[in-house]
Amino acid sequence: MLTWDELAAASLARQFPDDPGTVAERVHAVGDMQTQTARSAFIGLGARFPGVTHAEVTAAYDAGEIVRGSTIRGTVHTATPEAYTVLAEATRVGQHQRWARMLGISDEQLAALWDSVETYARDWRTPDELRDHVDDWLGRHAPGSLDAAAAGPGRYLGFAHGALVRRPASGDRWEGQGKPVYGTFDRTGPAALADVVHHHLRAHGPSSRQDVAWWAGVPLKAVEEGLAGLDVVEQEGPDGRTYVDLPDAPPPRELPGVRLLPEFDALLCGYDSRARDRFVTPDHHRRLWNESNGMLLPPLLVDGRITGFWRAAGTARRRPLEVTWFARTRRPRRGELDAPVAALEAALGITVTEVTLSREAT
Repeated sequence: MLTWDELAAASLARQFPDDPGTVAERVHAVGDMQTQTARSAFIGLGARFPGVTHAEVTAAYDAGEIVRGSTIRGTVHTATPEAYTVLAEATRVGQHQRWARMLGISDEQLAALWDSVETYARDWRTPDELRDHVDDWLGRHAPGSLDAAAAGPGRYLGFAHGALVRRPASGDRWEGQGKPVYGTFDRTGPAALADVVHHHLRAHGPSSRQDVAWWAGVPLKAVEEGLAGLDVVEQEGPDGRTYVDLPDAPPPRELPGVRLLPEFDALLCGYDSRARDRFVTPDHHRRLWNESNGMLLPPLLVDGRITGFWRAAGTARRRPLEVTWFARTRRPRRGELDAPVAALEAALGITVTEVTLSREAT
């Protein structure tokens, strides 16, 4: 039976690999990065590959070596084009039925709508332009769906189906939360559910079927279909679930020291939200994750466990850093923060003016 510590060590080997070289190779090595907070890609790469710079990550985005867009679960991810192709397939499977039911249209109508959006977005489009295009199409083909498209999640219909990528409308501020424009993503080739499951296991495994389903936003039936096309090994886990993995998985690793992780880091978001014990206790998870708005505090990783959070608020190039560790966990030594702070400064292109270290009772 696998323990939580063994699951963590196996996952750390994938999420903190040896440095493969370029920014694109680094992103490919860790699979994908959840980046609805745009700075998360910069911070996540800096935490895993200290020394990566803001300019390097920006250049990779500008060159299309890594891309960013709304994919699995309707969230925003950064990935290489090859991996984004796989995420787009997961999104097609996971989101299609939801949107068809929400709009009250047939599968064929929804596919035709999305085809029209992709044709329209061959030129970069603003969110307002995409919404106008969707309203125009629905007005001509399914006028009864206009109200559903105007409310709640319907506002994201034009760009949340995994077939578009986004870039900052203002230029090269990829780490900012400014207004985006969207363009059609050209897949690098075919992808199937087996590719989706393989992608997850390569980056996050070992994983339960529930982990894969949560991460990809697909039903368990789709996970089983994907597993049927793969050679995997299975072991019982500490929670009674069966954990699957690839037979050529890397050996487990320890990760001593301190890392400053981004919001929505894969050590949390790669797994079922009810079973993230390999990296964080349930009590600490509830402190980090605000279920009412879906936001996560940036985690503090100490010796391979998430034991606190940090803040470097604002957009100024010079700003203070606050680091908080939870009571009854190991206090990070101040000297241990020197390297992660330097990695954060290089990745975001900022200067940390002071570091405050405090304990939070939980």
